[in-house]
This record gives sequence, structure tokens and C-alpha cells, in this order.
Amino acid sequence: MQLAIKNMVCDRCIMVVDRLLRSKGFPVSEVGLGIVQLDTDHVLPEQLQDLRGELEAMGFELLDERKSRIVEQIKVFVIESVHRDAPGQHLKFSDRLSGALNADYGYLSKIFSEQEGNTIEQYVIAQKIERVKELLSYGELNLNEIALEMGYSSTSALSNQFKKVTGMTPGVFKSQAADNRRPLDKIG
Repeated sequence: MQLAIKNMVCDRCIMVVDRLLRSKGFPVSEVGLGIVQLDTDHVLPEQLQDLRGELEAMGFELLDERKSRIVEQIKVFVIESVHRDAPGQHLKFSDRLSGALNADYGYLSKIFSEQEGNTIEQYVIAQKIERVKELLSYGELNLNEIALEMGYSSTSALSNQFKKVTGMTPGVFKSQAADNRRPLDKIG
């Protein structure tokens, strides 16, 4: 049996959900970003209701509806692509997403827009900008290296998009003492 859980966006989330499930006696086979595989075909409704309450108390959400599950799979794919994948993927993002979810990109895009009120492209841009903020905060790469790692055609393309989304240039962001980064599950 597979469970879809919203807002699982990092390794720490996986660890927390895994611990919760095991403490509740669920036969966990695998826990990944947004997905839990159980070694059973059936879970009692009262167990799911109890789990739902505990997950919500921790900021997660057990997803039931098919469209909500698809949206969560899209978000997980985007987060993994932007924050974990090696740069320079040879396939277009839309082709990689369609292949990973085994569905037409137009269909995925329509569901995402209906459920989220914005497009997959806007979500990808928001995630990329958040990753750029992270890289700027570390101070290990210059803007040209960040642009290259994030797949921008130039530093000016990155700077323009960064300013459009955040209202400030990457240089201004980096010079600010306050950290203006957001948790991945709050980006949308």
C-alpha cells in the first residue's frame, strides 16, 4: 500500500515521518519524498484517521484525492530536480516530468494549475530562486557559477529573474544581514 504525504520536502521530513509510522506500528517498507510504501495492502480507517491527525500536527498532510497526489508528485519531482539533481540535464524539464509521472505534460500542467492557482513553470522558478538564495547565502560560488549550476543562460538572465521574483538583485540579497530564505514547502 502506498500513502501520499504533502509537505515532505527534505531528508529530515522523511526521517520524522518514518519514525512516526514505525512508532504507530505501521509496516514501513520505504519512505521517500512525499511517498510512503507500506508492507500491507490494508490499513484500518481509524489507523489512517489517527495518522492523519498526527501528521497534520507536524505540518504534513495525508493525501487522498488523486489530483492532490499528482500535484504532490509534481512538487517532489521539481524539488528533487532543482535542489538535488546534477546540472545539465539533456532532456527538457517537461519531458523529464512527463516521463517520471508517466503522463502527458499538458494534463499534469492543467491539474497543477487547477489545484495550486499557478503554473508548474512558476513553481519551478520559485524553487530555483530559493536554491539561488541558498547558494548565495553559502558564499562558496560566484554568481556566474550559480547561473551555470542552475541552468541559466547567463548571469544577467539569472539576475533579471531573481529581481523579478524577489524585488532585489542577487548582490543586494547577499549583502543583507537577514536571511530571506523560505522553507521549501512554503514556496508556491
